[in-house]
Amino acid sequence: MIKRDLYKTLISKLNKGKAIVLLGPRQVGKTTLLKECLDGKDFLFLNGDDPEIRDLLENAGVSKLKSIIGNHHYIFIDEAQRIKDIGLIGKMITDQIKNVQLVLSGSSALEISNSTQEPLTGRKFEYQLFPISWEEFEDHVGYVEANAQLEERLIYGMYPDILNNRSEAREVLKQLTSSYLYKDVLSLTGIKKPDLLDKLLKALALQLGSEVSYNELSNMLQIDKATVSKYIDLLEKAFIVFRLNSFSRNQRNEIKNNRKIYFYDNGIRNMIINNLNPLDLRTDKGALWENFLISERLKMQQYNLIYTNNYFWRTVQKQEIDFVEESNGQLTAYEFKWKQKGSVKIPSTFLREYDATGTVIDKDNFREFVRNTQL
Repeated sequence: MIKRDLYKTLISKLNKGKAIVLLGPRQVGKTTLLKECLDGKDFLFLNGDDPEIRDLLENAGVSKLKSIIGNHHYIFIDEAQRIKDIGLIGKMITDQIKNVQLVLSGSSALEISNSTQEPLTGRKFEYQLFPISWEEFEDHVGYVEANAQLEERLIYGMYPDILNNRSEAREVLKQLTSSYLYKDVLSLTGIKKPDLLDKLLKALALQLGSEVSYNELSNMLQIDKATVSKYIDLLEKAFIVFRLNSFSRNQRNEIKNNRKIYFYDNGIRNMIINNLNPLDLRTDKGALWENFLISERLKMQQYNLIYTNNYFWRTVQKQEIDFVEESNGQLTAYEFKWKQKGSVKIPSTFLREYDATGTVIDKDNFREFVRNTQL
């Protein structure tokens, strides 16, 4: 079992008088991690995917909840976004049933965040779990083996089942994508056209690393811009994609209000466009490297509670920077190159204008960027 970076954090939050909420995509190991945290403890496990459990909890008041929990000191509700009024249920357990630790997991922020936001305000610790991080992977298999698998990971991604079934990675990835990718989006939103989601995701996958125009997507898919925005927001809340906005401080020549869209996992992206060719046969090597580095940096920030604003930067003269971090008022610029050929420089215009520092990240120094080590 690959040791997860969040384990110690979650353990430290047990029995602090608040609910613990763990969000993240399906199949990234949320259930396994939380059961590991509760190992050796007397806990009640309820699966929100089970219709009988949903019926049991519907309209449950405090007395019924006490009967359900019985003498257990811990209650773990898995796939909690499937349970009606889970936020109110959580509030009742946390406020009125003393000496019981509530743990919730959810594979979508579509419902669980909305449902728990107000009822559990000030009553929860909320975290996100992603596919295996590079740091977790390297700590598990060692530096040499991890480095040997780098190109493979850029193609097949970092989901636990993929790492544990390398010889069947294509089949597992196809199953993962088709079975789980849209489950919460479709079931929780009432969307009747999954084919439209397919087309949108393919369009986003093919534009990886490029700026995304909602107007262009609207024309391409023959739907209005508001629908494009709504669907992308749903895909974000289902932890399939995430947005990176453009950085601008109102300089006249800077691109404003644009965004790039990345995938939480390279393998999911590649499966969507049905391209699992080796790296040396691909034309999108740079985009895959960029997606990998940014998604891994995001994991590192989240797991280590590093609070930053993340952007990209571009001017009308087509000067650009792949990734900009803002932390405590300081800007750091990063340019991503698979292999450095000659001298690669961060645009001096940006460094000078914002008194920023800059670093080029390639495959020789990327470990320092994706592990908990500040450059």
